[in-house]
Amino acid sequence: MPDPINWQLSLPYFTAALVFGYLLGSIPFGLLITRFAGLGDIRSIGSGNIGATNVLRTGNKFLAAATLLLDALKGAAAVLIGARYGPDLAIIAGFGAFLGHLFPVWLKFKGGKGVATYLGVLLALVPFGFLIFAVVWLLMAFLTRYSSLAALISAIVVPVAIFLLGYIQVAELFTAMSALTIIKHRANIARLMSGQESRIGDKG
Repeated sequence: MPDPINWQLSLPYFTAALVFGYLLGSIPFGLLITRFAGLGDIRSIGSGNIGATNVLRTGNKFLAAATLLLDALKGAAAVLIGARYGPDLAIIAGFGAFLGHLFPVWLKFKGGKGVATYLGVLLALVPFGFLIFAVVWLLMAFLTRYSSLAALISAIVVPVAIFLLGYIQVAELFTAMSALTIIKHRANIARLMSGQESRIGDKG
């Protein structure tokens, strides 16, 4: 049986890991990159999201790829830095980075939908889980051309797959992260149901 957590001693470290991850995750790379490129405020086009899919709607594939990479890296970095101080802190820091991307303090808590940061956390914690997500996403994106639908299905599959692989604590983390991802996609779900969701490559 694992030793019980000494909350009096652990809480300051857990809090520090969560805050560190949150601040790292709250860096709005999509917004910063498009502004530096002279494309204005990414929130004024397409879905209004600050993530890579909406950056792609500018027509600049390089900026979209850069946004995807940087948003993923901040999730992975939070986990890897937290892991230097223990596996629990790695998980908490990763969750903090995910929350930071969803609810960045710099943007009045109106952030992205978290898929890239989700992927970065997943890659750092369970690389095989990242592969599962990528395969499911690519398959669904190819079949439907809906980025949102591909992300939603992948987010449902991943926690189950991780649990079956035996990563129980990480599966709990990704169950919570997947639930938040689905909630953040509620507008996409409504548009999917009404047939009004933009497909990959659309600029509108």
